[in-house]
Amino acid sequence: MKVVINVCYGGFGLSHEAMVRFAEIKGFDLQWTKSQFSLLDKTYYIGDPKNEKHFWYGDIDRSDPDLVQAVEELGEKANGEFADLKVVDIPDGIEYTIEEYDGTEWVAEKHRTWS
Repeated sequence: MKVVINVCYGGFGLSHEAMVRFAEIKGFDLQWTKSQFSLLDKTYYIGDPKNEKHFWYGDIDRSDPDLVQAVEELGEKANGEFADLKVVDIPDGIEYTIEEYDGTEWVAEKHRTWS
């Protein structure tokens, strides 16, 4: 299974071009408008930007094959302003989590913890 992570300080983020390509592969009717509240002044909507139910907060399954395809196709052009995206291959069937420190991410196998 392939998973997209960020491998530099800053944090996961897709470029505008990558968001558009991802939505295109998904078949979304993606629109964007300038916003003073969103990173890079872009707010993304699926469908009508006036309908708040269609606001896309950007929570994307990092193993989504369409996301992986967009990142692999665009290479460095997929990187958001503070990101250096990488596709990592992990064994199928592994329950994983994405861990991070100051935005730098890695994939870890889930396990039990108590505190």
